[in-house]
Amino acid sequence: MSRNTPKVALVPSAFFDPASAREALSRTVKLDKDDKVEYISLPEYSAELVYSLSSDLPELYYLLKKLPEIKEYNKIAASYGDGILSLAIAQGENLLLANTFQAADFTTAEYFLFMAVRKLQLNPEVSTIHFISPLSGEEEMSLYRYFKTVETV
Repeated sequence: MSRNTPKVALVPSAFFDPASAREALSRTVKLDKDDKVEYISLPEYSAELVYSLSSDLPELYYLLKKLPEIKEYNKIAASYGDGILSLAIAQGENLLLANTFQAADFTTAEYFLFMAVRKLQLNPEVSTIHFISPLSGEEEMSLYRYFKTVETV
């Protein structure tokens, strides 16, 4: 079980201190006083995923775990729900991006997705995008206009 949350940050293990996990997360997102902060190690990225949720792991965790399973060189994994786009992008074994974006609708989510792909200089026409959240037929067709393949897992 996972949840979409914008209250998440990926911190390099070399700079992470468990005692200051809340402080590390508060540098990137606005935390409420009663937010409970947790973290989980991602040794394959030499990083710690710091997040605030009442239960479950953030969607970004599952995207990061999905990347090594993708066989293509350009690895793009995404999820959209609850007004949050979670996005992880890698080339080969190099993680390029792991982030969340507040997006009121799927069109806005696509904007953030295309902005990230363009900034990272990836060619969507030769890339497959892997969504771990369900897509409507209209959403999938919209993505097919830009990406070689759209897969939902």
